[in-house]
Amino acid sequence: MRRNTVVIVALVVTVLLPMWYVALHGEPPSEEVAIDESVTELRPLQGFVDTPNKLSPSQVGVIVWVALFGLVGVLTAVHRFMNEAVRPPDDASPAVSADGGTSAVSLPWLQTDRRWIVEYHDASDAIEGLVAMGGLTVLAIVFAALFTGEYLTLGRTQYFGIYATGMFVSLALSTVAYYAWFMPHIEVAEQRGHEP
Repeated sequence: MRRNTVVIVALVVTVLLPMWYVALHGEPPSEEVAIDESVTELRPLQGFVDTPNKLSPSQVGVIVWVALFGLVGVLTAVHRFMNEAVRPPDDASPAVSADGGTSAVSLPWLQTDRRWIVEYHDASDAIEGLVAMGGLTVLAIVFAALFTGEYLTLGRTQYFGIYATGMFVSLALSTVAYYAWFMPHIEVAEQRGHEP
């Protein structure tokens, strides 16, 4: 693990531990309110993970901060994957040069007198990309079917969130896979500033 990552994690833990200590001294947990199962088949409290029945505002605040830090970490990992994992290294294949050398690429819709292509790598179109796209598409369909089935049945549970999360994460990851394997990598330089 890199030194910068360790420092960031240590700072986050240093901030969150006192916040969680304060949050633990908030409202006491309340009794569970359950539906009479002899009257209805609805099971809104059913789930595969035991969760608290009630959280204090302080605890909710800490959980939101943890979720936001987790989201930043996920976005960073996805960004690095898209830019490094399936892109060729700079010396692996010839890229377009800044002065428009022998491997120059012409994209008239992108180039102007003040904007030109500095680097261009064509999409890899690897079989791994097709497998990833196919698998994620099937996964999105499965979660969508589970979500719909859960909605249409009477024994509704708290799995709605799991199914919706799975569906949207699958769609988001399919977008990531498409960008990574099926879109060219282009870097553009542009003159900025005011005309004299």
